[in-house]
Formats: sequence, C-alpha cells, structure tokens
Amino acid sequence: MGFSESVLICDEVDPILGKILKDNGLSVTYEPAITPEQVLEKIPDYEIVVVRSRTKITADMIKRASKCKVIARVGVGLDNIDQDAAKAGGIRVINAAEGAMNAVAELVLGFMFSLARQTARGDRELRAGKWMKKELKGTELKGKYLGIVGLGNIGKRLGRLARALNMNIIGYDVVPIDEEFSKEVGLMKADLDTLLQSSDYVSIHVPLLDSTRHLFDAKKMAIMKKTAVIINTSRGGVVDEDALYDALKGGRLGGAALDVFEKEPAVGNRLAELDNVILTPHIGAQTREAQSLAANVTGEKIIQVLRGVI
Repeated sequence: MGFSESVLICDEVDPILGKILKDNGLSVTYEPAITPEQVLEKIPDYEIVVVRSRTKITADMIKRASKCKVIARVGVGLDNIDQDAAKAGGIRVINAAEGAMNAVAELVLGFMFSLARQTARGDRELRAGKWMKKELKGTELKGKYLGIVGLGNIGKRLGRLARALNMNIIGYDVVPIDEEFSKEVGLMKADLDTLLQSSDYVSIHVPLLDSTRHLFDAKKMAIMKKTAVIINTSRGGVVDEDALYDALKGGRLGGAALDVFEKEPAVGNRLAELDNVILTPHIGAQTREAQSLAANVTGEKIIQVLRGVI
C-alpha cells in the first residue's frame, strides 16, 4: 500500500531514509540547511517532519503544522522537539533510539582507554616537542568498576562491551533494570550515591529532563573517588560544567570525557584548559553505520505509524 503524504526532511540524513519513504509513495522534500524561519513558513504544507539534532521544532512551528501527523527524530533524544505541543496537537513523535546504540557505546569505551593510558595528552605533548614517557604512567581497565547511569539500549551495550574487558559493572536507573541483562554481565544494582562512591568510571546515559538537569553537581562529584572519571555522551545539561571544572582543577576528580555540552558549539569552553579532559564535538552517533541504521529505522517507523502498526 502506497501513501500520498508529504515529508519535509530538515537536516542532513543518510539517503536510505528518502529511498524508503519514496518507495512507499511519499513525496519527499530534502532541505538539510533549512533555517528556523523557513521551517516556520513551510511546515503547514507537510504531514511528516524529520529532523536530527540541528533543527529545533518549537511550539510556534507546531501551531502552524496544521496537516502534520508525525515528527521524527533521526537519533536518540527528543529534547529538540516540543513534545507537549506535539501531544496537544495530536502529532505522533518518534525517534530512532536503536541507531546510535553501538556507536555511542564504542565512543565511551574509546574515552576510557584514552583516559586510562593518557593517549590524548601524550599525542598533544609529543606534537609540542615533549617526550613524556615517564610522566604518563597509565592504568588498565581490567578489574575496574564501571558505573552506568541509565541502562537503556546504549547503557546495556556499553555494559556488554565492558564486561568483555573484565570490568565490574554497577548499574543505576529510575526504571526496573532488565534481569536477564543483569545476569549476563554480572551487574551490581545500586542507588546513585553508592554507584558514585564505588565507581572508577561513571558513564551517563539519561535524557535531559527537569529531574536530570545538573544531576551531576558539586555534591555528587564530592562523593566520588578522587581518581574517578566522569564520561558524558547523553546531554550536556545533565552535568554541571562549572562544578566539574572546579572538581578537576582542584584534584577532586581524576578526569572527564565530554561529547555533549550545556552550550553547543562548545568552542571556548574552559574545560579545554585542563589536561585530564577529553572533549569531542557531539560525535557520539557520527559513524557511517549509525547514521545509516538510524535513517533506516526512522523510515520504517514512519511507514509503520502510517499503517497503524505502531
């Protein structure tokens, strides 16, 4: 069965998405550089709107989206879509949480390796003409305690990868944790404070909500080991960056790796002054495989929504 709806794709996505939609009869307009003003102008003409992280779908846009049935995010989070306004307008909001699962988990693993062996600093210093063989004595991941905050798709994938390295896995989530997964990786369930007190590495995988904004503040960092590392690949606002800077600068934490920031682009962020920090420009889902998978999943979900399957 073919469909006649029109789709506006507002960000750069893998071509497989457009192919899936067109193969099912939908009319696709691809505008990866569209401005907010242009979205506001054009959105009344479309039944389906697709974004990644660049484009924000505001309440004002949704008010004008008189024909809209579906807003789809080719990615994990939904914080760039006003979900309350969409719900009030009877618009279905979907995402592709499965797409970035492995890419983000592998990035976290890369951060842990780099911080454990100080490879990023070693590279910087060598390029600057310094041979720091004696100074850069690292540690191994084997036997260390990894605290995973948020055990959805990404958190579980990370747990499986870390378990293969013989790390000890501690988990915390506000929802019940998958029992089969817990047995598979030998997960130790804990409340958040216990997890923070016990972990050598803490990896954050929670959405940005009122309840999680600055969840990791000065008080939480104060109960962590002085050698512990915080890794955030979820959303920038979950970590209080001023508190993190003070803790790292004052030697109260061992290190940090951030792929997301309270303000993006994070050019000029003062955390870049510190040697025990790795900063990347929100590249968690930026792999060819993840982008292709997310686009594929999004396309299939849009068709399923139109068919009334999901």
